[in-house]
Amino acid sequence: MELRQDPSSSTRWWGKETRAIVTGGNRGIGLAIGKRLAELGVTVILTARDAKKGKEALELLRNEGLGDYIHFSVLDVSDPHSVSAFATWFKLNFGVLDILVNNAAVSFNGLYENSVKHAEIVIKTNFYGPKLLIEALLPFFRRSSTHKSRILNFSSRLGLIHNVKNKNIRAILEDEENLSEEKIEGVIKLFLEQVKEGRWENEGWPKEWTDYAVSKLALNAYSKILARRLRDSNISVNCFCPGFTRTGMTGGKGSRTADIAANIGAQLALLPPQSLQTGKFSMGQSFFLHSRF
Repeated sequence: MELRQDPSSSTRWWGKETRAIVTGGNRGIGLAIGKRLAELGVTVILTARDAKKGKEALELLRNEGLGDYIHFSVLDVSDPHSVSAFATWFKLNFGVLDILVNNAAVSFNGLYENSVKHAEIVIKTNFYGPKLLIEALLPFFRRSSTHKSRILNFSSRLGLIHNVKNKNIRAILEDEENLSEEKIEGVIKLFLEQVKEGRWENEGWPKEWTDYAVSKLALNAYSKILARRLRDSNISVNCFCPGFTRTGMTGGKGSRTADIAANIGAQLALLPPQSLQTGKFSMGQSFFLHSRF
């Protein structure tokens, strides 16, 4: 399923009444995808944990003529109280949600480092954060037989199952019929226990940015379960790896700009209903047709 550079008017299903939340929206890909969605006529709520930086991003986009389409609210996805407060604020101010882009994430490693010193924070932010936010916002998604709401979880190829060499862990994650949130959290608990015991390196976990990769491994698995759970609710759930992108997380290195990655992400978020799949993983221009990711 190849994507065109610009959605055509014949497949345009959205308008200003369409509401999208973009987490981690004060810089990098989050800011860029928020900008792109607003340019295409979607009402966008940018979020950031730092109020000052979020308001600066809001002002930047307002100065580019997008003030009618851009809003901002503080949100720290790693803080349950912040998530609850944001959900309440969203309900009061917007009420209905069409698109959720879970972009907010952290990594404490340099490009060629692989420390797990901050593994708990990484897991809490990158896996539990999106999961908690999704569950808090589920009541607000627009649901109808003709409309498909969308959840797009920004993920990474580092979290693909083939990077896990531990056969027992792979068996749990590949058994999709019996995969559950409890089993995913069991995998996370095992990883964090091994980190504390100092024996994670030889246990078959992904070799690159291990804590980040495990957080995305869990997010991918949860996305598959959620897609199955919401299939009859007309809410799609997909994952998107933006690739090696020049952002703060990569130290400004990468093979593509944040704008390029964001343009692809925006197109995935705005696919016409008849083309929109669920429970899939994208690494660029098309969704994988297989579900083992």
